[in-house]
Amino acid sequence: MNNITAILVDDEISNLKGLQKKLENLFPEIHILGAYQKPEEAILAIEKEEVHILFLDIQMPRINGFELLSKLNRVNFQVIFVTAYSEYAIDAFKKSAIDYVLKPVDNDDLLVAVNKALEVIKLKKESASNLKLVNLLEENISTNNKLIIPTQKGLSFIPQEEVLHLEGYEGYTKIHIINGITIMSSYNLGKFEKLLSSKFFKCHKSHIINIEKVRHFENEGYVVLDNETRVPISKTNKKAFLSMFS
Repeated sequence: MNNITAILVDDEISNLKGLQKKLENLFPEIHILGAYQKPEEAILAIEKEEVHILFLDIQMPRINGFELLSKLNRVNFQVIFVTAYSEYAIDAFKKSAIDYVLKPVDNDDLLVAVNKALEVIKLKKESASNLKLVNLLEENISTNNKLIIPTQKGLSFIPQEEVLHLEGYEGYTKIHIINGITIMSSYNLGKFEKLLSSKFFKCHKSHIINIEKVRHFENEGYVVLDNETRVPISKTNKKAFLSMFS
């Protein structure tokens, strides 16, 4: 993983030098931007630099570790607390620290904590990159009438005419397409609603159907699709649905 940066904060110089040496030996790919004894100087550096990991002592004079975090405009990096006081660990987790290590710092504990942080950073980068890619593709592929579906494995490009219906499921979306295939996406139903053509109709808060795939309408409140799937239609949407065929 490239371009990972870190800042170290501890009021004791021996601890700073020891931690910096361990990080340089165990994680040479991490670029240490600075090591600070004074929390006030660390705050200025953190606000100025792009920091990925902050190694932060808790018990410091004038400003402790928690107070330092509260003074920052934003905490958009991973925090690893480094402390001699294990009773602070629970509070550290409540403050959303990725992990903590106890002094004197053990190599194995440091490896576990840093690797956790690196994994989170990697996932964040992939998520941001995927979002940019999806937005770009949406702009360029929309004219081809394809639905772009982010999945765990990557991206699927499905012609909208092959989509039978979309089903909202616990914040995710199931896309049911011809040949009995179902694709699960992390997008919610509302996101897809904005991307679909006028051939799709939201018949229920959890369902969007392809009008061209409707085979039957049942008076009890269901539409039947080409694959014989029965999809509920809400009372509020029933009138609008029937008006399209009158």
